[in-house]
Amino acid sequence: MAEQKRDYYEVLGVEKNADDAALKKAYRALAKKYHPDMNPGDAEAEKKFKEASEAYAVLSDPEKRRQYDQFGHAAFEQGGMGGGGFDFSGMDFTDIFGDLFGDFFGGRRSSGRASNGPMKGANIRTSVRITFEEAIFGCEKEVELNTKDACKTCKGSGAKPGTKPVTCGKCNGKGQVVFTQQSFFGMVRNVQACPDCNGTGQIIKEKCPDCRGTGYIPIKKRFAVDIPAGIDNGQCKRLAGQGEPGVNGGPRGDVLVEVIVGRHPIFQRQDQNIFSTVPVSYAVAALGGDIVIDTVDGKVVYEVKAGTQTDTRVRLKGKGVPYLRDKNTRGDHYVTLVVQVPEKLSHEAKELLRKFDEATSDSLNAAKKYTDSKAGNETKKKKKLFDL
Repeated sequence: MAEQKRDYYEVLGVEKNADDAALKKAYRALAKKYHPDMNPGDAEAEKKFKEASEAYAVLSDPEKRRQYDQFGHAAFEQGGMGGGGFDFSGMDFTDIFGDLFGDFFGGRRSSGRASNGPMKGANIRTSVRITFEEAIFGCEKEVELNTKDACKTCKGSGAKPGTKPVTCGKCNGKGQVVFTQQSFFGMVRNVQACPDCNGTGQIIKEKCPDCRGTGYIPIKKRFAVDIPAGIDNGQCKRLAGQGEPGVNGGPRGDVLVEVIVGRHPIFQRQDQNIFSTVPVSYAVAALGGDIVIDTVDGKVVYEVKAGTQTDTRVRLKGKGVPYLRDKNTRGDHYVTLVVQVPEKLSHEAKELLRKFDEATSDSLNAAKKYTDSKAGNETKKKKKLFDL
């Protein structure tokens, strides 16, 4: 008994109203996951790859999709409701293969650009640590990197002095070779970098003794990095044109310096705003008065309003972090005021506090008044019962 085929939409994991982009995205993921080249000897992966390819071949074709939506798998069986049948073994998948897997299989469909053309060099990544204040106001740091420079002996050609590179005989200097490959989609035409010259189009027969044919020598180089005011933890400063040398006359890559900002014992940062907590005495919170607040600009005096409650947040406008694109504009500094309750009091202070309480809320006696009132009510109830 033949194995029953799964629904094509289920195979690709898409809804029945999926558009072409969704179908292609789903197929791309499945094909890359299950392709036999990535799973050699795995029969189950090969089966899933063929199943996904079949589903995509039908659903990506408007007419076949219409037939499938109307008749299901029977539309492509001999004598089925769709008539005419559908033979997947003879279908040409070349366009699908070339579109989805040009890079995956190590080659690209020809775009007219030779692979031995100028290419930008690789970027170099490093990091630098700075303080919280340095991130706020900016600073200059120095980093040392291992990089490459043109070999002075061969002037970057890679060839021994007195000789020069010769044209590659395999690709005739193009840097690319074209080959055909039998795949599950049929015969596919691919373009790859020439394996003999590594895509340069030239072969160095006598290599430079100093750079060993690379054209470059490793060096250590120091860079001054201007860290802008307002930079945040994890952001990068780019040093354009300071990275690895380019290929075939291409420009150098860049140096990307990641900034790691240290923690501050008082301040916390969120985007362009700074947050901190400041203790306020009970007397100042109740009566009002001036307090001293630490900011990144130094100490400032702030007037606390009478009756301020704990966890009240106040804003110091313009005392935050500068914006990277507008150094003249800064965020704000938000300060949470926390009323401090004294842990130790002198006898005199306790007496004064009791008198203060009696003159205001008399909170010290609130519980006693409640229990006395409750006891009085019980006595009244008992008296009333006795009189009866």
